Amino acid sequence: MLETDKTRFPSFWPLQIAGWASLYALVMLAAFPHFDSPDVVRYNNLACAVGFLASLLLRPVCRASWQKASSWFALEMRAFAFSLALGSVNALVCELGTHGAGAINWKEWLASAITCSMALFLWCSLYFSIKQWLQSVEERERLLRAESAAREARLSVLRYQLNPHFLFNSLNAVSTLVLEGNAPAATRMLAQIGELLRASLDNEIRIAVPLSEEIAFIKMYLAIEYTRLGERLEVDWSIASETLDALVPNMILQPLVENAVRHGVAPLTEGGRLTIMSTLHDARLQVIIRNLGRPGSEMETNPSRSAKGIGIANTRERLKTLYGTDHHFALEWPSEGGCVATIELPFRKCDREKGAPA
Repeated sequence: MLETDKTRFPSFWPLQIAGWASLYALVMLAAFPHFDSPDVVRYNNLACAVGFLASLLLRPVCRASWQKASSWFALEMRAFAFSLALGSVNALVCELGTHGAGAINWKEWLASAITCSMALFLWCSLYFSIKQWLQSVEERERLLRAESAAREARLSVLRYQLNPHFLFNSLNAVSTLVLEGNAPAATRMLAQIGELLRASLDNEIRIAVPLSEEIAFIKMYLAIEYTRLGERLEVDWSIASETLDALVPNMILQPLVENAVRHGVAPLTEGGRLTIMSTLHDARLQVIIRNLGRPGSEMETNPSRSAKGIGIANTRERLKTLYGTDHHFALEWPSEGGCVATIELPFRKCDREKGAPA
């Protein structure tokens, strides 16, 4: 019998009234063939009414026992003792109310006492069972809240790790342009970096964003790389329209694109081509980022360097934290050169009106 409605479970009084009303209906149904006997009807009415009142007396006893008892056996033994005492008194009250003090049938009283005691004992056991269930629900919810808080904290740490990493690389590129005497390009890149960081900071509080927003962020980043690399960087887009509303972790693609440009395109004198594509198949979203560098590039000859960088490690951790085992992330180095990064996630569509999963 629940004191407060913490878990949307019916509170004590609705359960108490519904339970005893149901018991009363069953008792009267069983006594229906004997309705021609006023004593039977009076006895059953009196037994249910006294039992209802006795259960109210047991309630504080059960509550105190629940708080103090060290084991379920101790709870049941204490409940049995109180139920036996109250059941005996209830049976006596019913006998007195039905037959009077001078006509008590002690054999009937004994049978009634056993029946009343068992009914009250079952009531106590039900009370303890509900209490235990509610306690387990509250404990499970507490653990879920703790796990959720820990997960969000972990994601925040991983998310914040990206900003200084990206900023360092971008400012290093600006420094290179300044040293090369290309002040206009350096100025333009600083403006682009400021715009990109502003967008990054605005989106920090969201764990997941639509793929369309992630693509827009990637295009802002690539504008910076275009300033630095010029025609040496080519980008092919193949984004399926049905994937634009798919939810993906915020800023999950930028480290992969940056890795591909930095290791697979920038080191090549002739530059290289970057392909970014997304598809939807069997309720799974797949995003592929591939750089088509020539064999023998930095990423090809030293794959462990790119596979263990901050951006890649961060991506692995974020995907593991968010999806557990329900995702796929892989880096491959084809024989024809370059690198292919593949992310596969469960398809969760964003409700654009509410900004939440549909």
